[in-house]
Amino acid sequence: MAARSKARKRALQILFEADQRGVPATDVLADWARLALTDDRQPRVSDFTRELVEGYAGHAGRIDELIAQYTVSWPIDRMPVVDRNILRLATFELIWQDETPDAVVLDEAVQLAKEFSTDDSPAFVNGLLGRLKDLKPTLRR
Repeated sequence: MAARSKARKRALQILFEADQRGVPATDVLADWARLALTDDRQPRVSDFTRELVEGYAGHAGRIDELIAQYTVSWPIDRMPVVDRNILRLATFELIWQDETPDAVVLDEAVQLAKEFSTDDSPAFVNGLLGRLKDLKPTLRR
């Protein structure tokens, strides 16, 4: 698995844990980084993982607003936790990370949905992110 794919997977795990615990993602990120210093079995948090988690945290309100706005009849708090956090991570990367090609962001998010969520999730994730990609020039603020 490529380094950036691993970093996205770890960022998803951090966002998922934060969501489940009801704490800021940056707190979980700090916990993971501390643990990596004291436990040889815990891999270190890569710079890209840190960038994704901190980037999401810096835009969390707007990201959740966008997801809620463009998921018709599907409230964000009713989504499967994995799907919600895949969308959060990918929305940050899609809208605010210009160095990552949009097609890569969508493909990586769909792969995470295939690996960690339901059979219906890849199509759902792809559809919503495709819509956000089309609207990208008007969404950043």
